[in-house]
Amino acid sequence: MSVRLQWTVEHSCSHEVVHDLSSRPADKRAGFARWLAGRDCTDCWKASRDADTESKEEWLAAKRAEEQQAAAAWAKRFDMPQLEGPDRALAWGERSRHHLMTSAHTVLVVEGSWDEADWAELEEKARSIARAGWWIDQRDADGTDLLELLDAAGTDDRGTENPFR
Repeated sequence: MSVRLQWTVEHSCSHEVVHDLSSRPADKRAGFARWLAGRDCTDCWKASRDADTESKEEWLAAKRAEEQQAAAAWAKRFDMPQLEGPDRALAWGERSRHHLMTSAHTVLVVEGSWDEADWAELEEKARSIARAGWWIDQRDADGTDLLELLDAAGTDDRGTENPFR
């Protein structure tokens, strides 16, 4: 008598499914059937995964909208110029600029030794960089590096180091 190939499994979602376990070695079929019983069936698993993906996407969209609103309000409040660049980069650039500037303010002024005059000088340098791509490129920089980054960019920010672009 051979070990059966078709196993009827009642999944944790309470659906009963017949699984073809012929591709598994005979001595591993019973264990795999037990493992399957502790899981949702394929249809329920896919539905759950799709729902998770949708909720994550909704959460991310809401978070991005909230960040965008905060960045726009900040830019208006501190008289930052509109960024330039491709439409799809503008919002990302604004969020990146806001994040880097607020991070720098926290590190240099709030927790550091800078006074408002030092910060005002840095803000003026930041206003001179209106290219969204520059801010996106600096998105992972530390706030403590912002002054050096702004000095390096200066007024001759070419946009890219690639001469063929």
